[in-house]
Amino acid sequence: MIFEVLGAAALGLAMALAAVRRLPGRFPTRSLTLATGPGAAVFGALLAHTILGPGWAPAVLLVAVGLCAALLSLLLRPAPPARRLRRSATA
Repeated sequence: MIFEVLGAAALGLAMALAAVRRLPGRFPTRSLTLATGPGAAVFGALLAHTILGPGWAPAVLLVAVGLCAALLSLLLRPAPPARRLRRSATA
């Protein structure tokens, strides 16, 4: 059980770091994102372990990654609109 939780926390932190690096301006704050990733993954691992029981480590980690991705996606802000060049009507 402890290895599932530690593995989920490591995966959640890795996902949060990757999300912050890949989309730097789309998350509210870096610290909130880096705290949400492992927290969501650990919660997902504990929830999956409670439902499935012992002996389902790969499935538990898969649920942890899924819940982490879902909660990180809730933090995303919409992308800023692309700036278009305006041309005058005579051009």
